Amino acid sequence: MRGVALALLGPTASGKSALALRLAERVALEIVSVDSGQVYRGMDIGTAKPSAAERRRVPHHLIDLVEPTESYSAGRFRADAIAAVNDILARGRLPLLVGGTMLYYRALAQGIDELPAADAATRAAIDREAADLGWPALHAELARVDPQSARRLEPNDAQRIQRALEVYRTTGKALSAFHTAPRLPLPFALAGCALVPADRAQLHRRIAERFDRMLALGLVDELRALRRRYALDPALPSMRSVGYRQAWGRLEGAYGEREMRDKALAATRQLAKRQLTWLRAMSFDAVLDPFAADAAERFCDLAQALVAEGRAA
Repeated sequence: MRGVALALLGPTASGKSALALRLAERVALEIVSVDSGQVYRGMDIGTAKPSAAERRRVPHHLIDLVEPTESYSAGRFRADAIAAVNDILARGRLPLLVGGTMLYYRALAQGIDELPAADAATRAAIDREAADLGWPALHAELARVDPQSARRLEPNDAQRIQRALEVYRTTGKALSAFHTAPRLPLPFALAGCALVPADRAQLHRRIAERFDRMLALGLVDELRALRRRYALDPALPSMRSVGYRQAWGRLEGAYGEREMRDKALAATRQLAKRQLTWLRAMSFDAVLDPFAADAAERFCDLAQALVAEGRAA
């Protein structure tokens, strides 16, 4: 009988961490982060990393893995997540994958293709073109050379447009052409629960409240300290994270505090929209409104039922 891992996926500010901690009151579990920002050391406030107290209360994995100057891929996440889940299962505890980086979750659940390595020169050239022409223009170029990839990307999804064009320019093949390799199955069963808010306006309010807390905690000062410590560049994947990208512009004097906040909120709402699009395109064992009055109780009951069902399978 294979072990069972549970996943809790949802858009930013939907209360995933709070629900995970509530479940930890009932079940002996350890949390595996599914967050592309929390892998970076020193990026604590802007990624809403769990506090030291929360980490003492419940063990967390796949946090603080790399420096902000490094890259971290979906393929590496899959390998790291499988290793973490296997270790947790070996200790007789429940692995709970929690986060909102849907690409990482899809890589874990469905497998991932072997893609060409990153090419720094090509990425830099694409960034220069984007600065001159804008990402929608590069999205239009991608639509000509790789329409399948372009269809699933928003015109301003800079990181993924860049990667798709990078692959095409360095190999002459569309990124979608690499999505044909056989996928290795997971060594454990995976049950997933998606958080899909019924009230989008409430999600937007939560997004604003959370970003205001980040500002109050010192997000801009955190980035200022990171820039002193590391040779950072706004084109790095870490610095493209929502919140840090806008704080970077603030430190560069491109705009003031209020405009930074407005830009960050708009970008975070767009991120949440993309996350919900991913969620609706994927298959889950359960879907829950995180803002319902009984959300915590329902999630705990659902989680325990899904785990019991998976163990009985």
